[in-house]
Amino acid sequence: MKADLIDVNETRKNLRVEIPSEVVDAQIDRVARDYSRKARIPGFRPGKAPARVIKQRFKDQILHDVAHELIPRAVDDAMRERGVEPVDAPDIRDVTVEEGQALTFTASFDTVPAFEPGDFATISLKRPSHQVEEAAVDEALKRLRERAARHEPVEGRGIIDGDTATLDLERKTATGEADRHQDVTIELGSTANPPGFDEQLLGLEAGSEKTFSIHYPSDYAVSELAGSDVSYTAHVKALKRRVLPELDDEFAKDLGEFETLGALRARVREDLEHEARHAAERQVRSELMKQLAARVPFELPASLIEREIDRRLEDFARRLIDQKIDPRQAGIDWDAFRESQREPAREAVASAIVLDEVARREHFDPTEDEMEQEIARYAERTGRTPAAVRAALEKEGGLSRVHVGLRRDKSIDFLMARATIAGDAK
Repeated sequence: MKADLIDVNETRKNLRVEIPSEVVDAQIDRVARDYSRKARIPGFRPGKAPARVIKQRFKDQILHDVAHELIPRAVDDAMRERGVEPVDAPDIRDVTVEEGQALTFTASFDTVPAFEPGDFATISLKRPSHQVEEAAVDEALKRLRERAARHEPVEGRGIIDGDTATLDLERKTATGEADRHQDVTIELGSTANPPGFDEQLLGLEAGSEKTFSIHYPSDYAVSELAGSDVSYTAHVKALKRRVLPELDDEFAKDLGEFETLGALRARVREDLEHEARHAAERQVRSELMKQLAARVPFELPASLIEREIDRRLEDFARRLIDQKIDPRQAGIDWDAFRESQREPAREAVASAIVLDEVARREHFDPTEDEMEQEIARYAERTGRTPAAVRAALEKEGGLSRVHVGLRRDKSIDFLMARATIAGDAK
């Protein structure tokens, strides 16, 4: 076999391969014999048709099978001999295959060249403070109080701002189209209410009814209503008032295992500090990735960037589906969204390349115990058994992703230990 490796650029390579005609003819004969055993040719008993008849009748299929048998092996052998490793499946083109002739083709692929990532001791990072101010604790307690609010019935007065009214509502447009809705809940002061709607309800008591018109401005968000006049008839059925609980020891006890408001406040502070520490760590790691990405001295393989963009789009679509949103009906400009991910994807690919280089140089490889622990952690998060998770990963070819992820985590720990991090206690 003859193979020539051509450098298109630092990362793109063309492998021009020629497989000798005798190898091709031997493979054609083997495939033709398989076809002969299975083929049903008029005038011949099963398996007795001459080879020349089989080769003529099934020529295209045989040559196709021969190419699919010989090309992958030839590519693997040629790359192994030259010590190159593609980052993705090679693109096979310009295939020529005929009986009595050499099989020729070109395999184009991207690879990551060896490079010097530099002195890691020069990495300088800053860890943000994870101190939690009293105002943040107050705000968190306020949110807890808001979630614990209850709605109590209101009697003996009309609607005021902040009330929640239950209405039977009839709506009629200027064209005469009408619709009716029963037991509509309206919270006065909500930004979702039509402009001027709340003012029309003020002072109405349960059992009263009022007809009024609303003019929607020309720039109203709902285009069908923009610039139009709509008539409403509202029948008030009930009023409720949102009541916040007192922020005291009883409130703390209602939330769980807290005996006093002070104990609740301490837990809230502890949780906020925990979140702040994790946020600070994420920010430090994000800055590390930016600095590592800047150390790649060559143009990144386009296939890696496109693959990372694909992964990001799939992940985003999956999150929409988890929220019961159909990605096809979400009104998203997917081309624009894809382009917006190009630079983040480029940075992610570049930093991963450096982490992989560190792992190669330092011989970082996860042990089987570390693999099992990672699978167990994933199983716990997803509510499945470790055995089920491992079986799924093996079926999908996902164990290699776990392996790569753990290697990169080891590289990150290695780099963080050597970086100068302002704000560290060390």
